[in-house]
Amino acid sequence: MPFPLPSADPTALGLRTDQLDRLIALIEKQIADGHYPGAQIALARNGKLAMVRSFGDATTQPDRRRAKDDTLWLLYSNTKVILATTMWALAEQGAFRFVDRVADHVPEFKKNGKGSITLLQLLTHQGGFPNAVVRKEAWDDHAKLREVVCDFSLEWTPGSKIHYHGLSAHWVAAVVIEAVTGKDFRDVVRETVIAPLGLSDDLFMGVGPAQAGRLSDMHYPPPLGGAPQNDPDNNTPEWRRAGVPGGGAYGTARGMAALYQMMLAGGELNGHRLVSPRTLQYAIRNWTGDRVDEFMGMPMHRGIGPHLRGTTETIRGMGSVASPRTFGHGGVGTSYCWADPDSGVSFAYVTNNRIPDPWHSWRLDHVANLVHTAIL
Repeated sequence: MPFPLPSADPTALGLRTDQLDRLIALIEKQIADGHYPGAQIALARNGKLAMVRSFGDATTQPDRRRAKDDTLWLLYSNTKVILATTMWALAEQGAFRFVDRVADHVPEFKKNGKGSITLLQLLTHQGGFPNAVVRKEAWDDHAKLREVVCDFSLEWTPGSKIHYHGLSAHWVAAVVIEAVTGKDFRDVVRETVIAPLGLSDDLFMGVGPAQAGRLSDMHYPPPLGGAPQNDPDNNTPEWRRAGVPGGGAYGTARGMAALYQMMLAGGELNGHRLVSPRTLQYAIRNWTGDRVDEFMGMPMHRGIGPHLRGTTETIRGMGSVASPRTFGHGGVGTSYCWADPDSGVSFAYVTNNRIPDPWHSWRLDHVANLVHTAIL
């Protein structure tokens, strides 16, 4: 399947190659210094692909395998944007409104005081149950999954706080998708978003054995330093197959850059209109103002899926010098993908070692700022 973005020379797209060379050198040094085994970046502008570059190793144990441009990386919470994009499309088709209550579509969700939670609150991390857990026994049993999310208990009053819901809210969103479509949410994501946009080879909400040879293993840094080790939880067939909707999709950097190009182009890619410009304006706006996300420790300017740079002093992942209208999302300790509507640029940066702060946020700011300052 041809990739939906044609390739073009970065200079012809108004990008400074000296800054891009610095970006490449920074990533190569970080890999040489042992911060992560492998990485991949993709940069696009105005509907054209300016750069794809893969670095280092996709796997290290038991065998070393070099990263390639078609390597699939665990996207962690970048997954949330893929799922939200699906919900934008379903809302535009009339399946629900974001002001609807979750319980309007999943009636038993009202248990334990959750009856007032709206889809908008759910997807802007105001639902009130950030630490709720769906155990792996329910990943493939979606009748059980519905029971589990409906049994979630509140930790605080919905809407009273913003506190990042790492996985919990998007399990609920997946149940809503299944309720309004009658299909497995993974199939809906593929049929509604991934396939029509021409990204079937690049984005996966649930990965099976057929793609095993393309997968990058996730790693974690050992407590006392040394070489990154394989993550025992996020490399299993069960995890990969589940397509955990808040953090379990896999993809290429170019696939994420293309998804964001769709948003920059007003909702169209590969000759397919996914959503209208009006839906995008509604979804990618700052619904939470400068209220502090209590988990992140800073305002995150939450949209329905991506968050925005805004004008606060700091922001996570998208670069401190970014345009205030820049929007995107990251993946815990590994990655960030974003788009800048003022320049038409989208960028994706993914790695395969889950590194904690403060170093993680420090490197994300450097990486993003090198891209922003390459834009003419």
